[in-house]
Amino acid sequence: FAELHAAVPGLPLASSRVLPGIVLRRDFAAYCPADGELRALLVTEPLRPALTAPGVEFFVDSAGQYQASLRWITGRTEALMKRLQSNNVKLLLSSVKQEEVVIYYAKLYGVSVVECLSSEEMALISEITGVSPYEPFGDTMDREIAETAVVTFCQPLLLVSKRCVHIGLSSVCAFQPHCLILCGPVDGVNEQHAAALQEAFTMLQQLFKTVDQ
Repeated sequence: FAELHAAVPGLPLASSRVLPGIVLRRDFAAYCPADGELRALLVTEPLRPALTAPGVEFFVDSAGQYQASLRWITGRTEALMKRLQSNNVKLLLSSVKQEEVVIYYAKLYGVSVVECLSSEEMALISEITGVSPYEPFGDTMDREIAETAVVTFCQPLLLVSKRCVHIGLSSVCAFQPHCLILCGPVDGVNEQHAAALQEAFTMLQQLFKTVDQ
């Protein structure tokens, strides 16, 4: 329930509404408008490759060698973005903050980016879509990008003064996600209404569970 409702103070209760899909309460790190159905990739690690693996020391003999290493990293990052574009991936959903070079190439190749998603949000998206996070730099960067989520729409959403991300996800199960936009004059009233609604949904779950049995 926490990931399927957004409390908006400063508006009358009558402004509350139900939206299809889910609302992520953060702004795009990069936004590239795209029409129609598109693909989304879930990631849980930085897409800019590190110079070395954890616990391994990296030595350079000169500034030129260091600059060459940075160019290699930049080229590898760009190559990954090209691969995403060729696979029709237009949205990155990341649980970590990506570096500026990733955002730059994402904008260049028409890929929107949403960063710093919580583990609960990532788990919900995985449950809805049946997709696991992608590991970009394993033994080889050339392996197939097999698991991508189908996104029916992806757009900014303004809730009073807070910019959010509104996405529709094609579900692989019977659950069709919708998000409750719960409005109220102050936070305290919103919290009371949210708690009451959550209790009501819990009661309905228990009721239908009893009927099924």
